[in-house]
Amino acid sequence: MSTQSYWYYTGLPDKVIDAIEEDLKLNLDPQLASSVVGHINIDNDEKNEESVTFINKRKRNALNAWIPAEHWITGFIWHYVMMANRMNFLYDIEHVDRNSLQYTVYNEGHFYGWHNDGGLPICYQPVSNGNQGSFDQLTQDFLSTTCERVRKLSFSLLLSDPETYEGGNFQLMDENEKTYIAPRQKGSIILFDSRARHRVTPVRKGTRKSIVGWTVGPRWK
Repeated sequence: MSTQSYWYYTGLPDKVIDAIEEDLKLNLDPQLASSVVGHINIDNDEKNEESVTFINKRKRNALNAWIPAEHWITGFIWHYVMMANRMNFLYDIEHVDRNSLQYTVYNEGHFYGWHNDGGLPICYQPVSNGNQGSFDQLTQDFLSTTCERVRKLSFSLLLSDPETYEGGNFQLMDENEKTYIAPRQKGSIILFDSRARHRVTPVRKGTRKSIVGWTVGPRWK
């Protein structure tokens, strides 16, 4: 039976993780900004709907910057994504979302409340009513539903020594609403169904760093 989460103790040497962290600190720390929690749809001046991101520090208070998918760490992570998918999930996945990974930093007091990465609200909402609608609406729905890619697997690679921070646990909730804590070991990679509810508890002391991301594939059918 498949499980909603899977993890590996990669055995990545500390000196390699430290080199990754130093590289990210040098190149991405100046780009760190408050993490967003999602998007909302609004009407612009021309009454055309557009999507904008927003910050809600009552839901998520952290910092992040973006790592291009060309960075070599993506290949390392992708190996574990494919292995976990073959052994447990068996999902139809294609690539990492947005062709980038997220470098995330939680300082003292930072957290991320309960949420999921790939629920129905992020999926495309048809603009026609079944087969009823204008030609443009039907065409838009056909193209969007045919080409749409949704998040299926999420992952988190832990960069920080658990002895250097307190709190900041990565917690998941199963289908029976029971919660459990994923490993904290430096170099561990946690993979889980993007629809699973999860959170990062408040960091009480120190700093927690990780690389997170999402794999996408055709919309569930």
